[in-house]
Amino acid sequence: MVKTFACSFTATNLDARSGITSVVEELRSLGVPGPRVDEVQIALTEAVNNVVEHAYAGSAPGDVRIRGELHPERLWISIQDAGAPFQAGILPEGRPADVDVPIEDLPEGGFGWFLIRELASQVQYERTDGNNNLSLCFEIQVTGQSADA
Repeated sequence: MVKTFACSFTATNLDARSGITSVVEELRSLGVPGPRVDEVQIALTEAVNNVVEHAYAGSAPGDVRIRGELHPERLWISIQDAGAPFQAGILPEGRPADVDVPIEDLPEGGFGWFLIRELASQVQYERTDGNNNLSLCFEIQVTGQSADA
């Protein structure tokens, strides 16, 4: 049986932190192994921070909705917002930054999409009805209880 959960919050740094924390707590209560929860948290934080910093840039912060579906061997996390779409409707590639440079030339950002793509087994994006819909899939082995219990 698929277990679902959802939360929504305003796209501010403080509310995003609270929303991500509630998702993490839900995953732990559903028996998702701690190291995998940590990886999901990293990817989710990167994705939600992109919404806060970029999708709603230059406008009032709108809502962010997160929905999770825990299947016996995978977890789908969907993030929806009504902010600006990705340029040309395409997600960034997420290439690793070149760190073989002098320390003063090291990038301060740009690692988020690389992390998201490394941690999630699938990444999907679509823009429908004025909303961004980002779906992340994570391979999961639930412990402590059956995912179909």
